[in-house]
Parts: sequence; structure tokens; C-alpha cells
Amino acid sequence: MRHRFHSICPYFAMFPETFVEKHLAASRFNGVVYDPFCGRGTAVFESLVRGRSAAGCDIHPVAACVTGAKCDSPTWLEVIHRLSELEAECLESQVTPDQGELGEFFSLCFAPDTLRQVEFLRDALDWQSDRTDRFVAALCLGALHGESHRSPNYFSNRMPRTISTKAAYSVRWWRRHNCEPPERDVFSILRHMTGYRYRTPPPAMRGEVVLGDARDAASTFRHLRGKVTDVITSPPYLDTTNYREDQWLRLWFLGEKATDRQARGDGRHYHLDSYCTFLIEAWAGMRQLLDGAARIVIRIGGRRLGKSEAMDMLRESLEAGLGRSTRLMDGGVSSRPKRSQANAFRGARPSPTMEHDFCFLVGA
Repeated sequence: MRHRFHSICPYFAMFPETFVEKHLAASRFNGVVYDPFCGRGTAVFESLVRGRSAAGCDIHPVAACVTGAKCDSPTWLEVIHRLSELEAECLESQVTPDQGELGEFFSLCFAPDTLRQVEFLRDALDWQSDRTDRFVAALCLGALHGESHRSPNYFSNRMPRTISTKAAYSVRWWRRHNCEPPERDVFSILRHMTGYRYRTPPPAMRGEVVLGDARDAASTFRHLRGKVTDVITSPPYLDTTNYREDQWLRLWFLGEKATDRQARGDGRHYHLDSYCTFLIEAWAGMRQLLDGAARIVIRIGGRRLGKSEAMDMLRESLEAGLGRSTRLMDGGVSSRPKRSQANAFRGARPSPTMEHDFCFLVGA
């Protein structure tokens, strides 16, 4: 049975847990599994489920919150007690809205009482420091927006569940389709989702997840030096998506300013040379973490990134960043991502992105 923590919150460029399962089964190593771009946390969490020590980091707060919630989770009872505390506090609170220039969006996105509850939780949850609050925040991120015409477990007016569409576009779409925000009780939804998620118990092992840059891993994970034997990861794709812009509403919930306009300094790369440099620096960050021999599995993608080009770039960047020789274990596998739920909402054409999977063995 698929563990129900996996789908707490959708995220871009997610490889399935079967991808992790396959590569763990194929590895002859049993050290720490590490993901320097952990995203939704599939590699870290699935490793824990299968009894492997695991760690990961991500520079994106949404990724760090969701992965941290799954990989270092509280008990079911702790979540239920915390929700009762928060609900009682919410009833007594006087929330000061922090909507900036997007007031029209928020008034059409959430019903008034729902928005009040969402804003209270945004202010009250200490997701970076408290394990239980982080889990509640992750549940909120997964329910914050979605196809509310099909499910009662989303807080918002009709939106994609994967991305936060821009405010002006959303307002136009809702008005054109006469969509009104649904009346939703946030705490009832959170209790229901807690019960649903905990039907599969959390893994016995706990993982370590850090909000941080992959390039700083040597200092972030000092205690893991020489202990990582398996890396399973997927770096940000080349010229594919603006992670911050497409997650702007979730970032707002985690405490950032309400804005759907993000500069290009979001970790995205548009040119192969700068992308290769970024990868070299990321691999260098985990150089000291690797054991004498290690297996590195990478899913990489881009709009105009061919298989042979990706393979050569990965080999060169790995050897440059790690200062060690590598051996490609097979010829790699290429595939095209399926049509996304976000595109179904926006009516956009499927992306020309291609994904390529490679496995390298790193020697001493």
C-alpha cells in the first residue's frame, strides 16, 4: 500500500516512490541516502520507509516544510491536540490581514471565514522550529488551493493543486466562469486529512531535512561526512519553471509577502553553461559527504536538453565537482512528462520538456 504521507502536497518534477524503490533495491550499499534537491521529499521519505537513514535539503521553503513534515513527523495525537489548541485560539483572535495589493484576489479566492482561519494559521504556526506545527503547515499547503469543485478538502476557489496561478489571471478566470469561493472550515478539513494521512503509520526512522542551499551541504551536514553511499535526486530543470513564482500563494502562507511576481533569481537557469556551473557547485557541496564509493542516481530535464547532452554534462559536472572518477552504469532512460494538472486549468499546450534518468558509480 502506498504510504499516505507521500501525497501531502503536490510539487513540480516529482519522481514517483517506485523510482526510489527501484534504485534502492539495485544498490549494493547501505549507508545514508541523500537528496540535495529534495523537493517534495520522495527520495528521503521512501528511504526511511524502507529502513534506510536519509537526509536532504532544498532552498525552497515549501519543499523544506513538506519534506520535513513527512520525514520528521509528530504523532497523530500531537497533531490532533495542536489543532484543538489552534482552533480555540483562532476563535479568540483578531487577525490583521496581510494581503498587500492582492485584496481582490484573496476576497475571491477564499470565503471570509475561511480566509480568517487561513490568515490566523499563517501567523500562528512555527513551521521552521516546531515539528507538530510544521506538519500542520504542510497539510495546509496541500489543501490551500486546488480543484474545490471536485473535492471538499481544498480551502480555495477553483485553482490547480500543483501551482498558484497568478492573481490577475485567477480573478479573470473566476469571474469569466462565475466561480465563487466555497465556504470551508479549515480545522475540520485538517482533522479529516490528519486521520487520512495517519492511516499508514509514520516510518520508525526519522530523516534530517534542512532549508538550505545544496552547495553548502558540507557545512550543513558535517555529521554525515563520509557516510552517504546513495544519492537519488532531481536538480531544478533547465529553463522550465519558476519555482517561487509558481508557488507564490504557498510561500505567502509560510510567511512571505503576498506577491505573484518573482525576479529571475529563483534558482532557475536559462543557459547550459551557467546550469553546468551550478551543478558543479552543487556536487562539490556533497563531496565530503560521500563514502569511498557511492551510487548517484539523477533525473534531469529541460526544454531543449537532449539525452546525450545531458549525459555528458552530468558526467563532466560530477567529476569536476566531486574530484573523483565516475562510471555510467547504463545507457540512461528518457521520457516526456505527462500533461500536467496545471496546464489542464490554464489550457496551455504540454511542455516540450524531456526527462532523462542516469545512474553513476563514483569511485575513490
